[in-house]
Amino acid sequence: MIDTLIVGAGISGLSAAYRLDEKQRQVLVAEKRDRAGGNITSQQSGDFLWEEGPNSFSPTPELLKLAVDAGLRNELIFADRGLPRYVYWEGKLRPVPMSPPTAVTSQLLSPIGKLRALTGALGFIPPQVSSQEETVADFFTRHLGSEVAQRLVSPFVSGVYAGDVDQLSAEAAFGRVTQLADVGGGLVAGAILCRRQKPKSTPKTAKPSDIPETKSGQLGSFKEGLQQLPSAIVSQLGDKVKFQWELKNISPHPESGYVATFSTPEGEQTVEAKTVILTTPAYVTASLVKDLSPQASQALNEISYPPVACVVLAYPDEALRFPLKGFGNLNPRSQGIRTLGTIWSSTLFPGRTPKGWHLLTNFIGGATDPAIAELSEDQIIEQVHQDLQQAVIKSGSIPKPLAVHLWSKAIPQYNLGHLKRLETIRNHLKPFSGLFLSSNYLDGVALGDCVRRGEESSQAVLDYLG
Repeated sequence: MIDTLIVGAGISGLSAAYRLDEKQRQVLVAEKRDRAGGNITSQQSGDFLWEEGPNSFSPTPELLKLAVDAGLRNELIFADRGLPRYVYWEGKLRPVPMSPPTAVTSQLLSPIGKLRALTGALGFIPPQVSSQEETVADFFTRHLGSEVAQRLVSPFVSGVYAGDVDQLSAEAAFGRVTQLADVGGGLVAGAILCRRQKPKSTPKTAKPSDIPETKSGQLGSFKEGLQQLPSAIVSQLGDKVKFQWELKNISPHPESGYVATFSTPEGEQTVEAKTVILTTPAYVTASLVKDLSPQASQALNEISYPPVACVVLAYPDEALRFPLKGFGNLNPRSQGIRTLGTIWSSTLFPGRTPKGWHLLTNFIGGATDPAIAELSEDQIIEQVHQDLQQAVIKSGSIPKPLAVHLWSKAIPQYNLGHLKRLETIRNHLKPFSGLFLSSNYLDGVALGDCVRRGEESSQAVLDYLG
């Protein structure tokens, strides 16, 4: 009987496996597909290098340390944190205000909208109408006004969650922000009070000298794409990672631990483990735990994953309306553009295209546009190309399509009732000691969240095993 079985070789599962392996624990990672990395999908064709899933990461301490430990210190690259972000509004790309001075001069908000946001941030807000859970739209409209909600928050939510602000739970999706309001009444007052309440005598933990210094707002990747991280971890774990192993059944062992049955290229395989970490999506986990707890399974099935297409198009210099210098642009749903947003990938990480070409990574679909899954690849490309001609590309330009990757179940939605669903899941699986969940439907969808969650799961396993 091994110490830990990890189901799923995405970054959460690999992070947990790496840390457990460091502690000389017997670990096995079982992955249904023929590769590691989960949604991380780096691709290359000639001099073009692009991503079809996550495009970058915020350099959290856990992620940076994992990258360095995996031997990728010299492979890390970081984008210019000063690159502006844009929102397409009323026919123009308008810079997103990133500081108080730029907020004052921003053309994205009207003078009335700026004043409303300021007074709301200071705590002059209408009371919550009822004790019911607030949507993201309701919360930010109440605190910062309708302009901020529609022109900043809504496109941001589309870019991060591919979500619907009228369905997402503010507390689940923006927990830290809602906590500030709870503490201080207003967001600014809450931030000040939280800062004052921090213990002044808490010593700072020294950062290891081999961890690169980063600044707030920076984004990172690797020279050959994000896939380098899972590949490096798999290389170190060796035959402890099994591919094309599909979990068919998991049940408690008669004595202790669990028995898992897999379908593999070599036939049926059985694994006995003292602990199990499920890093699978909610809808997969629902089927795996159905016999253990129908109630937990039902709650897991209630978490939706809308379709999102990643469309990577390349254009020559002469196709651009203006030189691209920025992170990219987001498109509010009200502006008549179907594409959720575009990352100006060759500006963010230069050197990923042949000379004279530009790479644009586009996302389309999501909770507000599930019908995208019904279109053909050519139709999706044409729609994105039409949208780009409204914002950054000259009319009549011809794109070079590099990829259309339709994620039929893309990002978990933290919709109203999400935290109650999680509570139901945890309560009904609590009797099954040694069974741990670690997936992005829990508490954050970013890569840094996945690494943190994987390492937290590994520590929980170590504490359990003693």
